[in-house]
Amino acid sequence: MPRTPITLVLNGTERSLFVESGENLLDALRRGIGDLSPKYGCAQGTCGTCSVQVDGRLQLACITLAETLSGRSITTAGGLAEGNELHPLQRSFMENFAAQCGYCTPGMLMAAKSLLDRNPHPRRQEVVEAISGNLCRCTGYEPIIDAILKAAEVMRRRTR
Repeated sequence: MPRTPITLVLNGTERSLFVESGENLLDALRRGIGDLSPKYGCAQGTCGTCSVQVDGRLQLACITLAETLSGRSITTAGGLAEGNELHPLQRSFMENFAAQCGYCTPGMLMAAKSLLDRNPHPRRQEVVEAISGNLCRCTGYEPIIDAILKAAEVMRRRTR
């Protein structure tokens, strides 16, 4: 299969790799670069566990062609922390028991980050809608919703 060289910015660091024609971003991230934070789930774009941001917009890595992303900026859950400092969403998920098995957590974090990037004052229903593309089998969603709303409060206080 033909391989295409691409260069992208992953979590703030420029990375170059070769991708096969038709390879999805999830495989390129996990196998080509070694970022294991986006998870394999449905491989059809329905579970949300592979969610990442591409140039600040939420996308499903399992249905995004890697070869189309040269020059783009990719953010994964693995890139949310700043050094040893957890992102407020990560801390809130931990403190509010929003992760049980943890499998859906990277996708939930990215969906929440995308929401809070564009709306720092979300209402509960907006949080529900923002994470609606992400399946969770453990928490019943309430701890996740609460954690996102609490993280939003923390983030608003930091910007005052």
